[in-house]
Amino acid sequence: MNEIPDANGPDVNRTKAVADKLSRRQARRRRMVAIIPSLLTLGNAVCGFAAITFAAKVGPEMATPNDLYYAALLIFAAMVFDALDGPVARLARQTSAFGAQLDSLSDAISFGVAPAFLMLKFSPVLFHPRLLWVIAVLYMLCAVMRLARFNVTHDDEPAHEYFRGLPSPAAAGMVASLVIIAPGLERFTAPEMKESSQRLGEFLIAATSTALPVVTLIVACLMVSRIRYPHVFNQFFRGRHTYQHFVKLIFALLIVFAIHELAIPIVLFYFVIGSPLRAFWTRFVLPRWSGTSASAGGSVL
Repeated sequence: MNEIPDANGPDVNRTKAVADKLSRRQARRRRMVAIIPSLLTLGNAVCGFAAITFAAKVGPEMATPNDLYYAALLIFAAMVFDALDGPVARLARQTSAFGAQLDSLSDAISFGVAPAFLMLKFSPVLFHPRLLWVIAVLYMLCAVMRLARFNVTHDDEPAHEYFRGLPSPAAAGMVASLVIIAPGLERFTAPEMKESSQRLGEFLIAATSTALPVVTLIVACLMVSRIRYPHVFNQFFRGRHTYQHFVKLIFALLIVFAIHELAIPIVLFYFVIGSPLRAFWTRFVLPRWSGTSASAGGSVL
């Protein structure tokens, strides 16, 4: 009499064991991949705290211009981490509410507190310390409110090609850029430079440090505004590419290659002020100009 093979024989058990092992391995791999976006977000927070540390220079020594320069660079490093964590999370399909909240908390440090503190340390004695403190506090509060509003409204636009209000990383970059260009401006004041170049360098250094509190106050107000700003990363890498996008990219690259670090505030200034100017033109200037042209055209024809 022939024996019927056992359905749970050694081959079947061995196959199940291999499948369970592969399943556990894949689960561990998914957990490791899920950690990467959170690590990038935490890197954002670390850079923000490091920027505050360099600017504060806690200890017997006071912060030097080099310390402030490194603090500004760390804010831009935080911007890189902030730009990467979202795409990496979406690529790994590991987006979550936890990651969104962690990102906002890190942004509050790197793009809210750190730039405000940097402005306090870099600004000249021309401004009253209390006035500078008020501007720093207003900037920090506007950044926190901007992040809170983003958390509750970013689902309104599925394509997510625009922001309502100036994004906090761009505001922080605008503040930090005026500190980063200080060493480049000091090269104009070197003894081997012409006297006219030295005077120009001294003027630009004084103008930059004096303008920083005003710029900080302006970008603070723009963060809590309702002006629509483009999401540069999504429009270039996820959205439809238009001719204007390529022209702007080429123009920005030419400026960077021409004047190096001095191009950073120029490019950021264009981004910061471009949307408000377009909104003002569309809402106030264009309707009046169109109405005047229509009436004038009617009278002529």
